[in-house]
Amino acid sequence: MVCGMRFPPLHGGQLLARRQRFLADIRLDDGREILAHCPNTGRMLGYSTPGLRVWASERVGAGRCRWTWELAEVDGALVGVHPARANRLVAEAIAAQRIPSLAGYSECAPEVGYGGEGSRIDLLLRTPQRPDCYVEVKSVTAADEYGLGIFPDAVSARGLRHLRELERVAAGGARAVLLYCVQRADVLAVRAASEIDAAYARGLRDARAGGVEVMAWQCAISTREIVLARPIAVLR
Repeated sequence: MVCGMRFPPLHGGQLLARRQRFLADIRLDDGREILAHCPNTGRMLGYSTPGLRVWASERVGAGRCRWTWELAEVDGALVGVHPARANRLVAEAIAAQRIPSLAGYSECAPEVGYGGEGSRIDLLLRTPQRPDCYVEVKSVTAADEYGLGIFPDAVSARGLRHLRELERVAAGGARAVLLYCVQRADVLAVRAASEIDAAYARGLRDARAGGVEVMAWQCAISTREIVLARPIAVLR
């Protein structure tokens, strides 16, 4: 295993309903029904169905919505619900020199403005005598019926803009990297979801042809921790 984070104590239960994108009703194993914050505002394809086994964390003293939905279980596999964790997992792994192709940089700066379309790169890696390396991190949580992780799970103009920006970075002589952080352990590889966003799929092909490096790292997940564990393929 590579690098990861421990969850706070988690409480298991059953998903009753997801509502207003930001909230979820959950019945805990002890019978309590709680209102939990949902940190994922996307479509959550395949892992937001009422009746699924889920886990939530509690922040004591945090007010009415002190619960956070952390994990869902799909066919025996755990899925990380929190997309923002992807950036932290990747940044920690890079800092620990655990991703070989991104090792050797002395500085890792988050959320740096760049490009011509008002973008911010997730991680900017720098070190003397090497070109800067721009790393865009995308969280993959949806999967298809063939066991492939898919991105995006909805039309993503923002994702397409990031592909264009990365292609310009590569054309300018710096390294440009798109890294898919796969927050589920039951997928074999990652692909662009052309059936959901054909423009993004075309943009990914163009970016690769233009010198953008595309990679995916899969997480190992338990109810105790989530760990950036291993590289998997990104299909063309």
